[in-house]
Amino acid sequence: MKLKKGDTVEVLSGNDKGTTGEILSVLPKSNKVVVKQVNIRKKATKPRKAGEAGGIIASEHPINSSKVAVVCPKCKKAVKVGYKVDGDKKVRVCKSCGAEL
Repeated sequence: MKLKKGDTVEVLSGNDKGTTGEILSVLPKSNKVVVKQVNIRKKATKPRKAGEAGGIIASEHPINSSKVAVVCPKCKKAVKVGYKVDGDKKVRVCKSCGAEL
């Protein structure tokens, strides 16, 4: 998976198409990512302790990683990610402008 926690991504399809957000977590086994303010679901909760408030809580849920693309900091658009070997390091690069991600 070419995505990492903290990357800025753009959603390519679905209800949140065109939305940009930061990756909060990556789930490589299920090929999914959790993006900030994307795929919000609401859940009703009961108060568990005395004095605790119940109510409706909104939270982000995972979406398939194929539905997002990394936003290049130089181009400011959604791009494909490539790799370049720099000495003994493997570095992620933007396919369109060649900038390091």
